[in-house]
Amino acid sequence: MAESFHGKYFSITDPKGVNTVIYRINKTEKELQDKYPKYTVERLYSQAESLNEDAKKKTFFVDYPEPAGEDLVILSFGQNKVTVNMGKLKDDKLHISKMPSQLKFNTIYSETPVEYKNFNYTPNLKRPITIIDPETTEEVKPMLYLDQNTNEVKGKCKLKPYKSYFSFEIRDKKD
Repeated sequence: MAESFHGKYFSITDPKGVNTVIYRINKTEKELQDKYPKYTVERLYSQAESLNEDAKKKTFFVDYPEPAGEDLVILSFGQNKVTVNMGKLKDDKLHISKMPSQLKFNTIYSETPVEYKNFNYTPNLKRPITIIDPETTEEVKPMLYLDQNTNEVKGKCKLKPYKSYFSFEIRDKKD
């Protein structure tokens, strides 16, 4: 018997010099929110197709989308800036907020490698914070370890010196 999949595809077009990455926002089950982060993020991977020298089309896939829709964070990396947008994938359509936020970021300067933040993982190994190399738009992969004191899986990211990074975390407005 062939394995079937359930999901939705959607596409965006990046102009020259822009690289867009998209994250799905997952809400932790209510009964686990006192122990784990309320929200985690999951990167959606894409296949790129060149349209012409000034644009490329990226097609993303969301596996098992929620019937109520999927909340998305859309990050478009350009020359020393990041445009942050929110989106909702519902009924085979991607709805993007009309007012994107543009953030400028500075280089974190250090002459030695830096370890950045301990953060907890949920039981399905999703994490609340993501660190991205803006030049490559690749995630900085955390090193996982078991905290002997709390018996929890935690992560730590090592950042290289003389390099800038973009980090984000989903929180409620009140936080």
